[in-house]
Amino acid sequence: MAKELLKRSEVKEEFTWNLKDMYVSDEAWKKELETIQTMVEEIAQFEGKLTASAANLLKALELNAAAGEKFELAGNYAARLHDEDQKNTAHQAMYQKILAMDAELSSKTAFFVPEIIATAPAVLEQYFKELPELELYRKQIAEIQRLKEHTLSTEQEKMLAGAKEMQALPEQVFAIMNNADFSFPEIKDENGENVRISHGNFIPLLESADRRVRKDTFTAFYQVYRQYANTLAALYSGQIKQLIFEASARKYPSTLEAAVDANHVTSSVYHNLVETVNKNMDKMHRYVKLRKKCLGVEELHMYDVYTPMIADAAKKISFEEAKETVLKALAPLGEDYVAKVKEGFENRWIDVYENEGKRSGAYSAGAFGVHPYVLLNHNDTLDNMFTLAHEMGHAMHSYYSNSTQPYIYSQYKIFVAEVASTCNEILLMEYLLKNTTDKKERAYLLNHYLDSFKGTVYRQTMFAEFEMRTNRMVEEGESLTAENLNALYHELNSTYYGPDMVSDEEISYEWARIPHFYYNFYVYQYATGFSSAVALAHGILKEGAPALERYKKFLSGGCSESPVELLKMAGVNLETPQPIQEALDVFGEILDEIETLV
Repeated sequence: MAKELLKRSEVKEEFTWNLKDMYVSDEAWKKELETIQTMVEEIAQFEGKLTASAANLLKALELNAAAGEKFELAGNYAARLHDEDQKNTAHQAMYQKILAMDAELSSKTAFFVPEIIATAPAVLEQYFKELPELELYRKQIAEIQRLKEHTLSTEQEKMLAGAKEMQALPEQVFAIMNNADFSFPEIKDENGENVRISHGNFIPLLESADRRVRKDTFTAFYQVYRQYANTLAALYSGQIKQLIFEASARKYPSTLEAAVDANHVTSSVYHNLVETVNKNMDKMHRYVKLRKKCLGVEELHMYDVYTPMIADAAKKISFEEAKETVLKALAPLGEDYVAKVKEGFENRWIDVYENEGKRSGAYSAGAFGVHPYVLLNHNDTLDNMFTLAHEMGHAMHSYYSNSTQPYIYSQYKIFVAEVASTCNEILLMEYLLKNTTDKKERAYLLNHYLDSFKGTVYRQTMFAEFEMRTNRMVEEGESLTAENLNALYHELNSTYYGPDMVSDEEISYEWARIPHFYYNFYVYQYATGFSSAVALAHGILKEGAPALERYKKFLSGGCSESPVELLKMAGVNLETPQPIQEALDVFGEILDEIETLV
């Protein structure tokens, strides 16, 4: 009998997040939507006269901020309900309602940007003098004007906003197929018991010490993606085409330029990353060679990538133990930081375990006016403890920004989203290394450290290169098919993993299961974020209070400055290859040490 997942209703309340901290009931949520709708109708009355006077501009900006704050909370509630069980049709309907409403609200407020852009800077300056309360919105207005050449007329902006719901379809369809529709096969585990593969246990099964379990899991899992490869290729092609439509409409030369500019980042940061990592491929190939040696295999396969290189040092880490260790490891970030993380642990910010229909993976979602929420699919492994530290880093970044900035500047840009989370991971790793005297355990932890570099810098840069090249293919008129996507992915996999790795045929289908390819050039930020985090964590451990103070300013910055500038304030300049190279130098040093231990 296969071990089946619990239904959502069977999960103990203490291991679920408390959504009542947002709304006491679905009815209260529905009432809030009515309030938001009324506010938006009021905002819409300013169309054509937004900047006719300082008073008009102030009133409309205040209303827009208030409606935005309410809508963000309402959207957070619906999205969390949707993700805890994507088979729940009532919650699906609520989520669809939010998506539809988002498109409608965007359309009704689309006049803001073109009308502000059409107003002479001298007139706006006069308004700032007339009404000092407008000063709060100066940076918001400046950011709108920065994007002047990529902003369309009011009517065209309304059309683009109206297309939002349709543009979201490739990602929505992929998510439903991947999380709700796909049924993965059963395999026999180490004890000969039937286990159904799921997104939640796929990696734990690949971490198995039993190579037969790893191979069976790998082959069976990718068979599902092979079966639907043509459909998934069409969906991914649709995703890129909608990005091209948007980029072209906004007069960007490419989807990449459009994506990075939205975060106030230049494409040189993206290219810097890909080029610097490609120049350091020798270190990745050394890592693969070391893995092959440690596992003692004649051929190293892609299903051997996740199992620990250092055997018999793995141990189960319960969720309770993981929480305790994370709190100790984060001590260098100060008492206030640790106390707030503890509050999150004790007050149900976290949805802990996998259940039927639950969204795969892990994330943190922060909404203004409420504490952040964290989704996990915890499995009692070392990796899962690192995931807990990682997601609480995101949560604390949201907490500090939301507590310090007004709503309009509270949301940090996606570009810096992975910095705080990864800084927590590095601090956890350094804590564990400092507190072990066992040679084998140290080697095991160094292996995990290497795996973090492999997974976050090399692997995510490989994803970033795949995304860049597939977007370019469509931009140059080439059709995307399962066949050419497989070929490109296999080529990149072979380049990154090198001559000591057998790039199995199944890995060619990996592109088909990566949800981040629907996030519009998101993944490169994992690698830039990891590199920044290495520098920041090492700075805090070496320098103490001054480095921590700079870091807290970064955490509290929201989007009050451009993300690159916020990082510079913390001491990291990503406009140069230096942070990437320095991080990869650390990777090289860890390789040097572990090679002496094994």
